[in-house]
Amino acid sequence: MIHPTYLKMKEEQEKLLSRPNCVSDFYNGIYDRYANPVLTREHIPLHWRFDLDSSTNPYFEERLGVNAVFNAGAVKLGGKYCLVARVEGNDRKSFFAVAESCKGTEGFRFRSHPIRMPVNTEDETNVYDMRLTQHEDGWIYGVFCVEKSAGTADLSDAVASAGIARTKDLENWERLPDLVTLRSPQQRNVTLLPEFVDGKYAFYTRPMDGFIETGSGGGIGFGLAEDITHAVIDEERMTSIRRYHTITESKNGAGATPIKTDKGWLHIAHGVRNTAAGLRYVIYCFVTDLKCPWKVIAEPGGYLIAPMKGERVGDVSNVVFTNGAIADDNGDVYIYYASSDTRLHVAVSSVEKLLDYAFNTPADALTTAKCVAQRCDLIDRNLALLSQQ
Repeated sequence: MIHPTYLKMKEEQEKLLSRPNCVSDFYNGIYDRYANPVLTREHIPLHWRFDLDSSTNPYFEERLGVNAVFNAGAVKLGGKYCLVARVEGNDRKSFFAVAESCKGTEGFRFRSHPIRMPVNTEDETNVYDMRLTQHEDGWIYGVFCVEKSAGTADLSDAVASAGIARTKDLENWERLPDLVTLRSPQQRNVTLLPEFVDGKYAFYTRPMDGFIETGSGGGIGFGLAEDITHAVIDEERMTSIRRYHTITESKNGAGATPIKTDKGWLHIAHGVRNTAAGLRYVIYCFVTDLKCPWKVIAEPGGYLIAPMKGERVGDVSNVVFTNGAIADDNGDVYIYYASSDTRLHVAVSSVEKLLDYAFNTPADALTTAKCVAQRCDLIDRNLALLSQQ
C-alpha cells in the first residue's frame, strides 16, 4: 500500500513543477535573469528518494536523499529543452539525470530514471559536470569529469580525467575511453566543438597539474584528436589565458559548448579568483575565430554573470558555474547556470546581444589607472551627449 504521506507530498511537488517563472528585476541589457531556479533538489521525483510502501517504510523516511541539483549540460532534442543535470546524493556521489521541458525557463521534469552511465574501470568514484555536443558526425557527445582517488594518505587527493560518452536519445549511452592529453596530467572542464577542424575532433581543455590547483596550466587549451573512440591530444594551444588580478587569476575553464555565430565561436566560460573567503567563481564570455578556433578575437573585461543575493548561499558559497547553454533557432540563448553548487538557474539572452557585448565591451585594461581611464572616457562621452539634450 502506498504511504498516504506520498500523496500529500506529490500534490505539493506538482505545484512546484508547474509554477510559472518570470523575469527578475535585475537589468544590465545583456540578458534576463529569471526569478526562480529551474531545477532544485525539490524537483527530484519522490520515488527516487522514498520507499513508497507503507509496510516497509511506515514513517515515510527518506531512504536515498538528494543534496543538490546543479551544473547541467543542455541540448534541444525533439523540440524539448533537455538538461543533463548533476544530481548529488546525500552520500556525496554525483550522477546524471535528464530533465526536460517544452519551455526553456520552466516546467522541467525528470525522466523516470537517472542515467546508468557505463564505467570504464571499477575505481571510478564520481562523475559530474557533463557538456553536451550535437556533433556533425550525427552523435550527441557527453564530455564529463571522471574522478578517482589518487591513492595517497590524503583522502581528499584525487585524479581527474575527461570522460566521453555518446548517445542519440539521452537514454542509451555508449561509453568511450577517456580523453588522453599527453602533456597534461589531469583534465577537467573539457568540451567538444560541434564541428570537425581539419577533419579532426576539436576539444577545449583545461590543463592541470593537480586536482584543484592548475599549477602550470595557463588557461583554456585547444587540441585535436584523430579518433573520438580513442581520443588522444598531443598538443594543446592556449586560448583564453589566466591573468594576474583578474576574474581568471586562479583558474578558468570552458563552460557551455561553444555556439557558432557569423562572427566566431561564442564561448560562455568560467573564471576563478581567490579571496579571503575562498574561491569565487563567475561566468565570462569570449569569442574565437571560426577558422582558427584557438584564436581569441574578442574578450570583454570582467564577468558576465556573478552570484547575487540568495545565489551566493549554498554548499560552496559565492559560486556561479555553467556547463550548458542552448541557442534556439530564433537566436535566443538560454544560459543554464548553477549557484553555489546547490541549484540551477536560467538567464536568457540572444546571439545578437552576446556578440554586441563581446565585441563592444572594453577588454580588461589590467591596471587601475587604465581601467579608470576607460571609465572616464565613457563618462565624458555620455556627459557630452547629455549636454546636447
